[in-house]
Amino acid sequence: MEFDWQEPSFDLNDVSAKEIEESFEDPFALRLLPDGDYAESNNRFFCLGSSVSNRPVFSLFWTDGKKYRVIVAREMSEEEKSFYERQKAQAI
Repeated sequence: MEFDWQEPSFDLNDVSAKEIEESFEDPFALRLLPDGDYAESNNRFFCLGSSVSNRPVFSLFWTDGKKYRVIVAREMSEEEKSFYERQKAQAI
C-alpha cells in the first residue's frame, strides 16, 4: 500500500502519517463507500481503523487502486468508535 503525502490538506501533527498508515493496516479496519448522492459524484472512501498504539483513526481518502491519498484524518468520534468496535466484535 503506497500513500501520497505530498501537500496534505490537513495537519499531520494532529494524527501522524504513521498512525494513519497503521490504521489502514489494522486487520479489523473498515473501508466504506459513502452512500447517497455523494457517492455517485465522488470517488472517496472512509477508513475506520486503529494504530499500533490503539489510537482510533478516521480517514477520508481517495485511491486509484495503487496509491492512497488521505484527504482528512482525525481521531474517531464516539459514535464511530462504537460502530468500529461492534463490527470488530462480529468479526472475531
